[in-house]
Amino acid sequence: MKSLIHQVVLLLAGLLFLTTVFATLNTIVPLWLSHDSIPTWLIGMVSASFFVGNLAGTLLAGEMIPRMGYKTSFVISCLLCLGSTACLIPVGGLAGWMSVRFIAGISCALVWVVVESALLRLGTNSTRGGLLAAYMVVYYIATVLGQLLVTVLPDDRMRASLWIVAIGVASLLPIVVLRCGPPDPPRPFATIWAMLFRKRPRLSVLGSVISGIVLGSIYGLMPLFLVHKGMSNTWVGYWMALLIGAGIVGQWPFGRMADVKGRYYVLKLQSWLIIAACLLLALDIWLGVALVILGCASFSLYPVTLTLGCDRLPKEYLVPMNQTLLLSFTVGSLAGPMGTSSMMEQFSDAMMPVCMAVMAGLYLMILIVHGRRQGRPALPARFKGIWMKRRHGMP
Repeated sequence: MKSLIHQVVLLLAGLLFLTTVFATLNTIVPLWLSHDSIPTWLIGMVSASFFVGNLAGTLLAGEMIPRMGYKTSFVISCLLCLGSTACLIPVGGLAGWMSVRFIAGISCALVWVVVESALLRLGTNSTRGGLLAAYMVVYYIATVLGQLLVTVLPDDRMRASLWIVAIGVASLLPIVVLRCGPPDPPRPFATIWAMLFRKRPRLSVLGSVISGIVLGSIYGLMPLFLVHKGMSNTWVGYWMALLIGAGIVGQWPFGRMADVKGRYYVLKLQSWLIIAACLLLALDIWLGVALVILGCASFSLYPVTLTLGCDRLPKEYLVPMNQTLLLSFTVGSLAGPMGTSSMMEQFSDAMMPVCMAVMAGLYLMILIVHGRRQGRPALPARFKGIWMKRRHGMP
């Protein structure tokens, strides 16, 4: 037991430092580009390249981890992060920015898969829930720390990058002493894609895509949205910390409500809340209230869709389903900044909350239609019931 706790603490400590680096860069890179007078749609392309890297890293992890193990894979992902961060100092041009952020995205996805799969392997059926809950808490705490770090970093890009690199180096220290066994044999990759064709998880896959669109827009474009309101980097960091802090607070209530009230009920409630928060942002009123509501609803959307997708699935399908939903989330994270930034460039900054509200509204309508279909029998069954009543002389 002591050995298990020791390994979990080391993994989560490495995750804490490295996620702080990713969160800081996700906020400060759009600010640097904005200060260089880069057009909004190009900033969206740079943000999207990070999520393209997430997609590539998710696929790459399946090959790397079985061959190299958890510890070596974590070290490689950390070195990729440090290298891409150091390259921010001399980088120039759109291709350079996109390449650096693409490599950072690969590193981020590798860390996710390494830590999640290692925790699943270390835990048992009775402890995995608590381990993954601790993982989510550490992840979001690190994300908040990253936003707060933005407020104290120097304005000079070189000095700020060196500070961020130093934090990344700190993530290697706990991993050096980590002793983790070899990973389990990988499942056939085709099983992951087979999940997309199962009828029940389709709403979960769609919900993961919508969640990715919303969170990708928040991470990639919300700092820019706030800067265009005339806020300084310090205040942007404060508001982003409030937004993500609300996401931490919303995890337990929505998760518990999903267990008691049902997944569909909570998903519809979250969609309504996202629409309401985006309306407040578009009208430029009650900014703090809007960010708290948006954080609570949007950051807890993916865990609920994940729970819905894994409901009543055989155990051998749980891991492929998790991977499928992560891929779906990454695709949404890629599409969100690209599409939303183009709309912001063509019309106005208000299109960011409008686009998120449209996506949430689309998912809400699909959930409502699905609920109505579930509430009545299929057409052949209804006609059969009518025929049986007439046959037996029933009214």
